Amino acid sequence: QVQLVESGGGLVQAGGSLRLSCAASGRTFSDYTVGWFRQAPGKEREFVAVVSWRSGTRTLYADSVKGRFTVSRENAKNTVYLQMNSLKPEDTAVYFCAARPDPELQRVGTWYYYWGQGTQVTVSS
Repeated sequence: QVQLVESGGGLVQAGGSLRLSCAASGRTFSDYTVGWFRQAPGKEREFVAVVSWRSGTRTLYADSVKGRFTVSRENAKNTVYLQMNSLKPEDTAVYFCAARPDPELQRVGTWYYYWGQGTQVTVSS
């Protein structure tokens, strides 16, 4: 069992930056691939980024965030980060982190075993 808690969301102006954190407790966090997803009001949940387990050397991004967002992990702190730069109003959503116990970089949320409660990100124009 892994418990995930997101933090770092808030209100920011367009062009600004935020860094989200996903803190884990429970089993060995380095054995989990961790993805970030988001859901805007009235829209379906969508994939944002994913970082591989262990050393976290492999990453994958949605086209909409590529070049603006960076996902990384710090296993010593049981934490995965999502650095978000050049934010746009369309990035406004609740952001969730999720974990799965294998190395595959999965874009589909249903393949993840554990989920956090989410953190709200609001980007004003």
